[in-house]
Amino acid sequence: MPILITGHRGFIGQNMMDALPGSVGHEWGDGEPNLDGIDRVIHLGAISSTACRDWDALLQQNVISSVRLITACDERGIPIQVASSAAVYGPDNTTFVETDKPQPLNPYALSKFIVEKYVERHNWSVPVQLFRYFNVYGPHEDHKDQPSPHSLFRRQAADGVIKVFEGSENFRRDFVPVETVIDIHKRFFDLPVSGVYNVGTGETVSFMDVARRVASETGAEIKEVPMPEHLKRNYQSYTRADMAKTRRALGLVQ
Repeated sequence: MPILITGHRGFIGQNMMDALPGSVGHEWGDGEPNLDGIDRVIHLGAISSTACRDWDALLQQNVISSVRLITACDERGIPIQVASSAAVYGPDNTTFVETDKPQPLNPYALSKFIVEKYVERHNWSVPVQLFRYFNVYGPHEDHKDQPSPHSLFRRQAADGVIKVFEGSENFRRDFVPVETVIDIHKRFFDLPVSGVYNVGTGETVSFMDVARRVASETGAEIKEVPMPEHLKRNYQSYTRADMAKTRRALGLVQ
């Protein structure tokens, strides 16, 4: 039976549809998802902009719709995987372990955390797996308002200049290829576990390192620019997924 993928026109959704032929797509505004004949659900649909300040929209699209879908899947005995975000860890975290106290840094992160808490406080008859994505990059990303530096810098390189924030040598992130994200989703299909799991690489790379790599491949110049004031307050300068729990679930470590 097919898999239902919500948010299938988004960056990760398009890649997921490509990797899982025969899947059924659904988008916000299409009405309630039709779960008839569905074998499992991968819920990616959400407002994905970390800059969104419209709490009413975030509440409706990220929280209420997610709660309804998770509940409907449970009632029908359909396993569901839900996209969450490393943004719930907050700007000052240094360990990024699933048991850390969350510090959502913006309304978007708060919406993801509320769904996590809802799942945590209920007993489910089916696996309900939430994946905290770190900095995902890959194909189909070019349309995003906030693309990863891998895509943004290549877009800028076409004009000859890659713009990085001042101090980017010290801004390090766990950049994870979308192919790795999809592989983890697929490997969790047969696992009878619920809960929150990190999805990253466990390694970090600086924004400047990414810029230098793109510059060396394209011949573009690198230019440092000031960080906008509105980003400074809650900027995550460092992320690194602790992958121990995820790897244990996959049987990769004892």
